[in-house]
Amino acid sequence: MKLAKYIKPYWFFALLSPLCMLGEVLIDLFQPKLMSTIVNDGVLGNNMSLILTTGLTMLGLVILGGISGASASGFASAASQNFGNDLRKDVFSKVMSLSFQQTDKFTTGSLVTRLTNDVTMVQDFVAQALRMFIRAPITFVGGIVMALSLNVNFGIVLICALPIQLAILAFLLWKASPMFSIVQKKLDKVNSVMQENVTGARTVKSFRREEYEKGRFGAANDDLVNTNMKVQKLLSSISPMLMIVMNLSIIAIIYIGGFQTEARNMQAGDVMAAVTYITQILMSLMMVGMMFQSISRARASAARILEVLNTEPVIQSGEYRNNNTKCSVELKNVSFSYPGHTGTPTLDGVDFTVQSGERVAILGATGSGKTSLVNLIPRFYDCTDGEVLFNGTNVKEYDLNDLRSKIGFALQKSELFTGTIADNIRWGLPDATDEEVVAAAKIAQADDFITSFGDGYNTVIGEKGSSLSGGQKQRLSIARAIIKKPAVLIFDDSCSALDLGTESRLQKALAENFTDTAVITIAQRIASVMNADRIYVLENGKIAACGTHEELLRNSKIYADIYDSQMKSNKKGGEING
Repeated sequence: MKLAKYIKPYWFFALLSPLCMLGEVLIDLFQPKLMSTIVNDGVLGNNMSLILTTGLTMLGLVILGGISGASASGFASAASQNFGNDLRKDVFSKVMSLSFQQTDKFTTGSLVTRLTNDVTMVQDFVAQALRMFIRAPITFVGGIVMALSLNVNFGIVLICALPIQLAILAFLLWKASPMFSIVQKKLDKVNSVMQENVTGARTVKSFRREEYEKGRFGAANDDLVNTNMKVQKLLSSISPMLMIVMNLSIIAIIYIGGFQTEARNMQAGDVMAAVTYITQILMSLMMVGMMFQSISRARASAARILEVLNTEPVIQSGEYRNNNTKCSVELKNVSFSYPGHTGTPTLDGVDFTVQSGERVAILGATGSGKTSLVNLIPRFYDCTDGEVLFNGTNVKEYDLNDLRSKIGFALQKSELFTGTIADNIRWGLPDATDEEVVAAAKIAQADDFITSFGDGYNTVIGEKGSSLSGGQKQRLSIARAIIKKPAVLIFDDSCSALDLGTESRLQKALAENFTDTAVITIAQRIASVMNADRIYVLENGKIAACGTHEELLRNSKIYADIYDSQMKSNKKGGEING
């Protein structure tokens, strides 16, 4: 019922469909009566004129019924397709509003299934409901009335047949209904494995794990198929059982009709009509079975959709807006643990500051909390303790769009999208001019390789930038971050694939063009951060040291050890290369 609001804007289509279906059903119910007239009064009465006129009437009604049925299907499709369209958009919007911890909880594969397969299940149910929910009950009731109007003795057949059919339907659907939710979960697993292998195809191939991943996908797929087969075995037994009951009922109608005809209480045409009506009645029960099957599937899918729609984003937007183009960032005694994480916090009592125009770097071993620290600034996560201040105001009070519009983020893993190079750079500023796109690319040291392509900035790149090298993707990611001219620019190890010469030119261009921007750089290489105004050394989630390169060499053993190990490694590499 909670999803019913999505059909309201299309109530006109939703109303016309059952009305048209009502017309088709009434015509279908009237046809056996006309056929009875042809047999009784036309054939047996040797009245050719009646046969022709009644036959033409039947033909006209068939055409009218066909138009009504087609119209019912068309209106139902219009209502259900628009219903699905609006629902899918709302679910996608909700997914976009969820935090990383919430999307991780659902998993990517499950969210894809809910947005596609589950919405389609509910959409198909709406289309069926607008037609079958009218056709089946009216055919059922109308058929009983018409059959009893021919001879009340036919009620004996109905009294015997209907409970049997209802019992069969109830039992099988009761057994099958709980399994529909299980099927959807198995489909989640298949989609998750597929998504992991598509996005990680290079890793799979480089480690020659194709056979292993084929086995993993095969196991998930077999599990889905086996569960589906259990459901289908139950459902496939519905039709044969109901057909047996229906055929036995037809035999009984013919048997009773034969006696009634012999006793001259009925005519042969009425028996033919009764057979048709009994068939319609019992077939409508089969349609009811299909309806309940659709209801069970749709209910399972609707519950999964509502689970997403009813999830409130953990990161709630505030209302504060700041028009300052110069911004500072400060972390005061910040601690942070990822949801579900127990034990030592990822960040513990961190104090961190960067002012407008400063170049600040964060250095530390893998897992020391570098990325976690910068993820708190745009509120990808919220800190557990302490506070994160943006221009002196807690980030939790900021309007999320306003806060994130002031921050440029370049990641180590560059996410690019299918489209032209210019389109990918414009992600940072959708209304950017061609001149601004080129200027951003030049600062990011990407212009040279872009212009080397035949189509230049109009070169179409594959999904996730598969046609580009790691360094090229990183430079496009950097260009996308800087084109928005942010107040705070964060490089999360986004120069790892660049050689030191290219990185040096990039840093020089940034210093010349972003004099008022607060720049935060996460790096593994000391050569990348030596010229920073201030360097924070993180160890086990805590600030182990802070200062300039020279100060840290004198006062921080951790920094000195990193410096020595990297410089010795570079020197040794130079000797080998020489």
